Amino acid sequence: MPQKITAIIGIIISIVVLVGATLYISYWRGVSRYIQTQSAEVLFTVEPNSGVSDISAKLKTEGIIASPFYFDIYVAFQKIDRKLQAGEYMLNKNMNVRQIAKALSQGEAQSRERAIKIIEGWDIKDIAAYLVKEGVIKKENDFTVLTKHEIDTCFSLEACQASFLAQIPANADLEGYLFPDTYRIFKDASAEDIIAKMLTTMDEKITDDMKAEMTRQGKTLHEILTVASIIEREVRTPEDMKTVAGIFYNRLTAGIALQSDATLSYALNDKKPAHTSAELSLDSPYNTYKYRGLPPGPIASSGMAAIQAALYPAQTDYLYFLSDLETGTTYFAKTLAEHNKNKRLYLK
Repeated sequence: MPQKITAIIGIIISIVVLVGATLYISYWRGVSRYIQTQSAEVLFTVEPNSGVSDISAKLKTEGIIASPFYFDIYVAFQKIDRKLQAGEYMLNKNMNVRQIAKALSQGEAQSRERAIKIIEGWDIKDIAAYLVKEGVIKKENDFTVLTKHEIDTCFSLEACQASFLAQIPANADLEGYLFPDTYRIFKDASAEDIIAKMLTTMDEKITDDMKAEMTRQGKTLHEILTVASIIEREVRTPEDMKTVAGIFYNRLTAGIALQSDATLSYALNDKKPAHTSAELSLDSPYNTYKYRGLPPGPIASSGMAAIQAALYPAQTDYLYFLSDLETGTTYFAKTLAEHNKNKRLYLK
């Protein structure tokens, strides 16, 4: 009987060892497995407060691991489940679970990319100053020089080419043609790379239908972007933008000066909402108090709301408007008398 019991115990131990070995081999294979042998980088983001199951599910969805199970088990076994760090990582589909877990827990393989945010209403100088402040470029001139209509700038460099470049007047630069947006760029991106990305985005935003509408109206992209840039600097909401676009076109048709402080600010390189009588007499083609018609070109980068407003303006009888800078409310008027009344009521 003792021999029989000993044999049974031996069998049980053998089975346990065999099962354990099988499970271990399966586990080791699982955590050592990679999706593919070829290199294929994937930008992976771990959001703040993400749990292990959230991260593993996202890794599976984005095709970086085959199964969340082995990732969950591995990080728990290694006691690094609380060490997974939020952030951006440049992972690779030839990495196994162990390598991925190590990268996410130690902050390794951080993204080679970064984000920049170009704001609607910024001009070229604003963009250049921002890029210097963010450490993207060293000097503002590294950026601004490439926007000029000259040889060896983005008007001739192959990387910067966009379908509309040939349509830009010879006396104009890229002001207004650099689409404002949030961009992902490589950390070692050059000024040329950034301009090329912004030009390409503008090219994509101006659809064939929009181009057809410009042709129907007898307007050029340069004119539309010029009007859009003034609107972008003058008012805030899409509805107000469309109404103000209608006002500008009404004034242009009637031969009335636009009288925009935004264009004068561009000439004076200031951000003032109103100007003195001496400033209003400035002899500049961007002084739309002194000269009728549109200024020579855009004064800033416009978002889609302003561009759409310039192309599809509201039909209105208004000829005047003013904005409350504190509330953002815009007040419209059909006559100068009504406009002056609005000034007395709302400009304090």
